[in-house]
This record gives sequence, structure tokens and C-alpha cells, in this order.
Amino acid sequence: MVLPLPRAGRGKVQYVMAKQHKDPNNKVVGTNRKATFDYFIEEKIEAGLMLVGTEVKALREGHLNLRDSYASIANGKAVLHNCHIGTYSHGNQMNHEPLRPRTLLLHKKEIERLTDKVKLKGLTIVPLRLYFNDRGRAKLELAVARGKKTYDRRETVKKREASREIDRAMKDSRS
Repeated sequence: MVLPLPRAGRGKVQYVMAKQHKDPNNKVVGTNRKATFDYFIEEKIEAGLMLVGTEVKALREGHLNLRDSYASIANGKAVLHNCHIGTYSHGNQMNHEPLRPRTLLLHKKEIERLTDKVKLKGLTIVPLRLYFNDRGRAKLELAVARGKKTYDRRETVKKREASREIDRAMKDSRS
């Protein structure tokens, strides 16, 4: 985005690029691209993860699959299921189990609020992306989401294709 910035005393306009809002310190390890296709995202929450040492090292190598994973709440604890973190390449026999359930670190009030939403409204908790923050901690972005029906998915695809066609037409008209 280019913003005009007046220069003092000359009356001319100098154009300056706006700052990008992407944080360079957050290193994204993996995303769940299927989640936005299968669900309507209603709310996003950041959670920490309880990990074993070889899991952290495997994540830094990029061994992660969030595709069929989901979170559930039981006994006042949030747990991530079906999240595949591959084995660490230099690990030995003490390497971690790739599909083990992992505890999510959330405040008690956040867990209670999520429990109410999931029970009353029929929503589900889906992970969107896993990243390392500026302090080097693994964080998981969760979404409270409502499942899409088949016709909703078709509508999403139609909108995306229409926007691509518009972008192509605009690009062709410029050249």
C-alpha cells in the first residue's frame, strides 16, 4: 500500500510504502489450509502447547501435519488430537510418539468459555496454524468454527474463482 506523504516546504508529494503488519519474529511451522474450506471461522484464540524436547526439535525442522487435527475439552483441560509431529531426525529410541494427544495451555476462563460455546452452539475447535513466537515458544492458533455444508463449500469455490477472474481481467486491462 502506497501512502502520500507531504514534504515540508516544497509542496511536492513523496510516496512512501506502508509498513507490513506481518511480524518477522513469528516463524510459521505449518498451517491447516483445509480448515478455512471446511469451516466458518467465528473466533481465533492463541494457545501454548505442552511438548517434549524431540517434538520441539522436529517442529523446528518443519515436521508437522495439522490436516485432520482437532481440539477437545475434557476434565477442565484442552487437548489437541490427531496432530502429527514427525519424529526428530537425530532422535534415538527416546523419540516421541507422532500422534499422541497434546495438552493445550489456556487460562481457566478461556477453557470455560470454549466449553460453553462448543456445548451450546454446536461449534468445534480447529487448529489453524502452529508457529514459534518471538520468545521461541511454540504457539497454536485455534479457531472456534462452525462446519460448512456441501453447498456452502461450493459457494466458497465459486466466489474464489470469480475473484480470480476479476483479478485476471484487471491485470489484462492494465497491460
